[in-house]
Amino acid sequence: MRITYIGHATVLIETAKANLLIDPFISSNQQTPLSINDLPKIDAILLTHGHGDHSEDTQPIAERDGSLVIAIAELATYFSWKGLTVHGMSIGGAYEFPFGTVKMTQAFHGSSITDAATKQIVYAGMPAGFLLKLDGKTIYHAGDTALFSDMKLIGEQNDLDLAFLPIGDNFTMGPEDALQAAKWLKAKTVVPIHYNTFPVITQDAGKFVDQLDGHGHVLSPGQTLDL
Repeated sequence: MRITYIGHATVLIETAKANLLIDPFISSNQQTPLSINDLPKIDAILLTHGHGDHSEDTQPIAERDGSLVIAIAELATYFSWKGLTVHGMSIGGAYEFPFGTVKMTQAFHGSSITDAATKQIVYAGMPAGFLLKLDGKTIYHAGDTALFSDMKLIGEQNDLDLAFLPIGDNFTMGPEDALQAAKWLKAKTVVPIHYNTFPVITQDAGKFVDQLDGHGHVLSPGQTLDL
């Protein structure tokens, strides 16, 4: 299994059965060297929530590749109205797809779609994280979230091979809370995400990883990790 950190919270997971893309934010992300055209065929797009910096490229990629969009029910319905093939879920629910199991976890954040032209904000359901069981590995993508104590349960109930945790602060938990999350989750490898994309979320990922006792790994946008 190959993991590519695209940048921000966008992650490409290439497995033996499918290519999965989490939170596609590429076209407007000046911190990534990649473009949509650099991506392989995407079989499924997983959305943690509706904010533009997590869902911006959903439609063009799904239309190009016929990707299945997996998201909270309200957000899935929104994209179904755009003509995309969707699978709606809710917090705590799991589903066995041909490529593996997807379970939605809670996240403490917001979720909306902003129409700047009309100055309207559309509710997009609850924000979420994902627990993925793929090719014998278990991956946790926390999405945009604050620290919450049930992360300890996630760590106790799952043998996590890899966890993606936001560290940017301001909009999500910062490095100190992410360190606590890492301790509770007990993942074999922790990769920091959602930092340095905008000035307000500038962080030192190397300093964060140095405090993880060998369990952390900094991936620059475009870098890969074999799991």
